[in-house]
Amino acid sequence: MNTRGVVLLLGSTQTLAWASSYYLPALLAAPAAREFGLDLATAFLAFSFALVLSALVGPASGRFIDHHGGRRLLMATNVLFSTGLALLGFAQGPVTMFAAWALLGVAMGAGLYDAAFASLVWLYGRASRNPITGITLIAGFASTVGWPLTAWMSEAWGWRGACFGWAALHLVLGLPLNALLPRRGVVEEPAPAASPAPTSASTPSSAPARVPWTPLFLLAFMFAATRVVATGIGAHLPGLLMAAGATLAAAVAVGTLVGPAQVAGRLLEFGVLRRAHPLVSARLAALGPPLGTGALLAFGLPAAVPFALLHGAGNGILTISKGTLPLAMFGAEGYGRRQGWLALPAQALQALAPWLFGLALQRSPQTLMALSCAISASALAALLFLRLRER
Repeated sequence: MNTRGVVLLLGSTQTLAWASSYYLPALLAAPAAREFGLDLATAFLAFSFALVLSALVGPASGRFIDHHGGRRLLMATNVLFSTGLALLGFAQGPVTMFAAWALLGVAMGAGLYDAAFASLVWLYGRASRNPITGITLIAGFASTVGWPLTAWMSEAWGWRGACFGWAALHLVLGLPLNALLPRRGVVEEPAPAASPAPTSASTPSSAPARVPWTPLFLLAFMFAATRVVATGIGAHLPGLLMAAGATLAAAVAVGTLVGPAQVAGRLLEFGVLRRAHPLVSARLAALGPPLGTGALLAFGLPAAVPFALLHGAGNGILTISKGTLPLAMFGAEGYGRRQGWLALPAQALQALAPWLFGLALQRSPQTLMALSCAISASALAALLFLRLRER
């Protein structure tokens, strides 16, 4: 299978995986909480629990992909997603709801972008930048597809029926598509880029080359800060806009702009910015979320569309940077394992984001906007402290 075919397959399955997990609570948490007699914060706590589990699974799944590729693991996640969604549809109370989200958390840790990026690096080595961009171009429509489809299934079949619908799609669509992925690397991996400080002995192929801790720390912090904001806004975007005075229809309409904006940002990365170092792209992208949220904070609902576009475009490019920046700085050797550890703080801290942003939204929509601006600004500061490495 050629590279375009792999990108199309992974992009499609990633769209399904994100739409049926990460974007699900925004529309289904409230009706589930009402039926179980729970407050909304408890329903989002189950989602946060899933995010914690996904963080713990990340390093092990990355190590597995480094050695065996992503095909078998991604196929297994389709089964896990389907099982977790079916269990959520059958849930009779908080215990079974948390159990369902536990399964979904394991599936998310082994089946979302980090696993897809590591799978591409296993296949193509340092030539993975364009394929990584390609799958994010397709999966950038996850919210655009996911929210309206979840809303339609929920209105037609109820929130439980929506869970069953997504579960079926993993078995009839996601699993067969992931089964078509190559069974072995199709390109020999180039040697890793030279380290800034030469070492006296080569590093075993089973472990990533040793790199300075400062860029690792800054990258991990940037990953965490941007992921917290993306998760918090993603979980509460319709609620934020409605709290600011928008109708449900208007809030959903603005929310659907985030997906196309992400794709537009990724097209910019694929076109104009592809010749630039990924750090340059990341710095430019990191301006988008604080500018968009700042405009919404300053001007209110008239700035809702610019907010969605800037937030989406910035996060769209930053998603690519999370895959390409470590590859450019540290090389392809041990990429999956390193990505797992770099992403662990982000995935663990993002578990707090729905709850933290929910508390801020309960105080006022302005409090949530100010919190988002502050965290986004700290991510930009971390990127400004990083240095370009010599190739």
